[in-house]
Amino acid sequence: MSQLSHGEQIRMKKIEAVIKPFKLEDVKDALAEIGITGMTVSEVKGYGRQKGHSELYRGAEYVVDFLPKIKMEMIVSDDMADKVIDTVIGASRTGRIGDGKIFVSDIEKIIRIRTGETDSDAI
Repeated sequence: MSQLSHGEQIRMKKIEAVIKPFKLEDVKDALAEIGITGMTVSEVKGYGRQKGHSELYRGAEYVVDFLPKIKMEMIVSDDMADKVIDTVIGASRTGRIGDGKIFVSDIEKIIRIRTGETDSDAI
């Protein structure tokens, strides 16, 4: 947590969103509209309640256990967390199974490698 001059600490959250791949641009654009421009995006595979699905290939059926997903990671100030969460939900929800999950964690410390800036200055 970053210290302000009068001793108050800035709290930060890590928001991880696992979403359907075709929703990435919609979510990225919606986040940009609320001022969130920094994020890390990874192509991942996984499954939840849907437990994969069956596909046919050359007449044979096989099970695809892990489905392609996108994992977005953002670090935001505590006061922006709910707005970011609502924005991700609004831009990624299809109403169908497999829409994804959002995980929120507290961040202890951030360091920008190039400058040595820490915490909210490093975001």
